[in-house]
Amino acid sequence: MSDPGYKNPDALVSTDWLAAHLDAPDLRIIDASHHLPTTGRNAKAEYDEQHIPGAIFWDIDAISDHSSDLPHMLPDADQFARQVGALGIGDGHKIVVYDTVSATGAARVWWTFRVFGYRDVAVLNGSMRKWLDEGRPVTSEVKTYGERSFTARKNNTLVRDRQQMLANIDAKRDQVIDARAAGRFLAQEPEPRAGMRGGHIPGSCNVPFPNLLNKDGTYRSVDELRAAFEQAGVDIKKPVATTCGSGVTACTLALGLYLIGDTETAVYDGSWSEWGSRQDTPVETTA
Repeated sequence: MSDPGYKNPDALVSTDWLAAHLDAPDLRIIDASHHLPTTGRNAKAEYDEQHIPGAIFWDIDAISDHSSDLPHMLPDADQFARQVGALGIGDGHKIVVYDTVSATGAARVWWTFRVFGYRDVAVLNGSMRKWLDEGRPVTSEVKTYGERSFTARKNNTLVRDRQQMLANIDAKRDQVIDARAAGRFLAQEPEPRAGMRGGHIPGSCNVPFPNLLNKDGTYRSVDELRAAFEQAGVDIKKPVATTCGSGVTACTLALGLYLIGDTETAVYDGSWSEWGSRQDTPVETTA
């Protein structure tokens, strides 16, 4: 593969790199697989059946704000530090995240660690799909680690809430990019969660997250990533906030922008699960 030209290549590791470092004592591997309600798939059951050796299962619904009725909203820093430490992940560890649907749940966990001030975290490029295609080892054995101390400090500049998104419709500080499929963006296909209106936040543009990925699930080159955003009308030199159905694939876009060089992309955590379920938020249904 030719050099993809990433501006921030630290966000990814290759399957070759991970295979060579599986036994490194300072490495923690996370299986962050997550599936939409309509798929009928169970990420934990799939992890129990097979996962990369040494991987810890990450439940994004468990490591979330339990006081919110929205799916997998960010917890506070104390809760995050406590739950991460209980998994055996501590300060000084190199964290590699993968999933079974390339660059979705893994990107969400990558972004979450960055929100809480942790930088030594990367996504396995191509994730489980590429790992299996290459015949790499998997196991059903669950490895446990002793509790570790983890420091978390929340960086709110990487997060947007509903009030900020409402204010942005007029202020236009952020360009809003929606990662959902075009059919959902244009209210031509039903939402996978009950009670959701169709459409999108007024003024937002649509970059479906698969547009950033190659057929093998790896991220495309910088030139291809830039073209995917620019074709949707995005000026990558200006501030961006990403959104999606529930704040997961919005992070796939954030990671793509990070590879281009934008380290300050924010994610609307509530995303369409919040916006589309309310009657006091404006909705558009045309591009």
